Amino acid sequence: MFLIEDARRKLNDFAKSRCLTDPEIVNMSQDLDKLLNEFYSMTEQEFLAS
Repeated sequence: MFLIEDARRKLNDFAKSRCLTDPEIVNMSQDLDKLLNEFYSMTEQEFLAS
């Protein structure tokens, strides 16, 4: 969960000073999406197992 919050904070900080289509912003956003997808996948697996 810390990784997600850290990635979100960094993305928001960078997005304040750059264009949202900046390749670095897009890359950071994709990295955050991957973290969120992993988290939701793990959460769903735990839900189905119980």
